Amino acid sequence: MIRQSRAAGAAGLALLLAGCAGAAIPRATPPAASAGVPPITAPRVTQNNALIGHDADAAIGAFGRPRLDVTEGAGRKLQFAGGPCVLDVYYYAPRQGAKPLATHVDARTPDGRDANIDSCIAALRR
Repeated sequence: MIRQSRAAGAAGLALLLAGCAGAAIPRATPPAASAGVPPITAPRVTQNNALIGHDADAAIGAFGRPRLDVTEGAGRKLQFAGGPCVLDVYYYAPRQGAKPLATHVDARTPDGRDANIDSCIAALRR
């Protein structure tokens, strides 16, 4: 009877220790849910000219067919060129799903020197 009592005690102790050992093994936790791709936001507008805040159709209506029409990521660039200057207009949507609007304009002479944006806009108008 003493043997059975010791065997039962040993079995109980083994079960008790097995329960403690199970908690010491780290369990895999699923990775936190990803927030996904951050929303696309337009660059902050820092210029003020006749093209800023208008869509591409307004520039095409004013200058005709662009020499270049390039889309990269969320942005679009239209390039218009004439005798006195080259004009690059950059478009970004103010919020996701909205129509892209002009947020930045660059002007330069055909040889690459900076040009006055307003003068270039006036020179390229049809």
